[in-house]
Amino acid sequence: MTPEKKNQRRLRNLALLSLLLLLVGGTFAFQAFNQRAINDRLNEVDINVGGRVHDYYNRDTENKDVFVENYGNVPLMARIRLSEFMEKRSAGDTDFTPIVGGTIRDQVNTWTVMRPSETNLNTRVSDSAAFNTYANLTFGWTRSGQDAPWFIPTFNRDNQDLMTASAGHARDWLTSTATDGVTDGATHPGDGTDAYWSSGDSFDNSGPVWPGEEVTHDAAQNLQQERAPMTISQWAALPNNLKVGNFWVIDHQTGWAYWANQLQAGETTSYLLDAAQMTAAADSIPGEYYYGIHVDGQLISPDRINDFLAADPDYTHHDDLSDFLTAVQNGSIDNNWGNPGPDDNVQPDQINFSIMAPGTIFTMAGEQYRYLENQGGGNHLIIRNDSLRGHFPVEQETVFTNWYAGLDSAVQSMVQPVANVFTTAYVRPENLDWSDPSRWQILNLDAFPDIAADISTVDSTGTSRAFALSMADIVRLSGPGRAFTSNGNRAGIGPSWWSLRTHSSAGAGRWIVGSSGGLGAWSTQHPSLNDGGVRPALIINPSI
Repeated sequence: MTPEKKNQRRLRNLALLSLLLLLVGGTFAFQAFNQRAINDRLNEVDINVGGRVHDYYNRDTENKDVFVENYGNVPLMARIRLSEFMEKRSAGDTDFTPIVGGTIRDQVNTWTVMRPSETNLNTRVSDSAAFNTYANLTFGWTRSGQDAPWFIPTFNRDNQDLMTASAGHARDWLTSTATDGVTDGATHPGDGTDAYWSSGDSFDNSGPVWPGEEVTHDAAQNLQQERAPMTISQWAALPNNLKVGNFWVIDHQTGWAYWANQLQAGETTSYLLDAAQMTAAADSIPGEYYYGIHVDGQLISPDRINDFLAADPDYTHHDDLSDFLTAVQNGSIDNNWGNPGPDDNVQPDQINFSIMAPGTIFTMAGEQYRYLENQGGGNHLIIRNDSLRGHFPVEQETVFTNWYAGLDSAVQSMVQPVANVFTTAYVRPENLDWSDPSRWQILNLDAFPDIAADISTVDSTGTSRAFALSMADIVRLSGPGRAFTSNGNRAGIGPSWWSLRTHSSAGAGRWIVGSSGGLGAWSTQHPSLNDGGVRPALIINPSI
């Protein structure tokens, strides 16, 4: 960000003075500033729930990155509210004068909530309008041709600790409540400059250097924002199938900014704020000034949206907030309403995969698919809705290569890399325990760890391509509320059989999903090539 001009007459600070309030296990008191009371609630929790607000700030470059990390193993919903304070003192004066009356530097509860215009995030309104002259906030993160930014995950995975991950010149509110513009209070590595971390970086916290576990963490990547931050009125005008996704929505009446999706385990939001830069008017003040930002972050479990709807003592929630939170809680508006129908042939940008339920059928660029699962990080597993008939299982790699080459370029551009060669093994039918005679589920797959570990996921060292599902994929994707809810919809259209990549013998034999949906071995069944073949799957990421 633009370097700060040197000026001995002024005092500068954009401080992180933040409080993280966390709901886990159905106990939540997010209005309270009393950490001890909230910790008592958190002591009741046994599951691994946890999130951390990150704030990276550097006063020399005016970079300020604010986002939320879910380091636990269950989904969370997140919101953040920014408050600002500024005061100035002319040369020769003794006292500072705040630009908003009644606000006090050392009392952050008096600071002014950042409230934008209903139609423009870059224009503040009401008391907040006083800051338009002096400070510009940059919302969201977009860089042409660049992937999402990188960060070091929090070392502090104590979900009873309300400390934030603040780096550089940012200060955690629990470690330092000073508002003098110089006191340290960082709790996380990094100097707060833009793009400080990148792919391949790591940090060893032995010592510990920073609060938390004495371990080494590799740099991880924020989610790519699917659209720029917007006000809730702008959100309401979106098509229903685009209302849930990876982006920020600000209730301009209260100042609360909400992540418009459930933040899945291991995911980290895109930036709410990317920079806070002083204007030429601030740099022209004949004397000194102080400017600060307070960041208040709150996290809840998706079943507790009423806590976000509780009355605000100073402001009124927007009328659409309840619909917004319900959409995020459910993963969609009216359970996938608004996405194209199964036979509507559309381009990828007309589909919102974030709200798609497992098992949904859709047609994209001339091919019909079944949606299998949201793999997190913007990645979605899909499969062609029917097999490519007339092909032996051993032919599948060649068939997939040719099929993939014929896909629309808009689809190919979304496809994520998978392993060039999947590490699998073989298991014979007689060694497996079955849930029923139709071979719907395998009961002892864990007895074959090489088979159970063969899960289809993104592999950045691999190739963007089509592939066959594994036996382990079929097992985890079959059941109530999953992609395959019965033998009937596990088979291809027709119905048709299709082959997996898992071997049924030491030779060329493969496991197949039969035309009735049950699992069988090609080496023993040899079904007709007219009735089935191979069925390509893809992992796509619409945000890349």
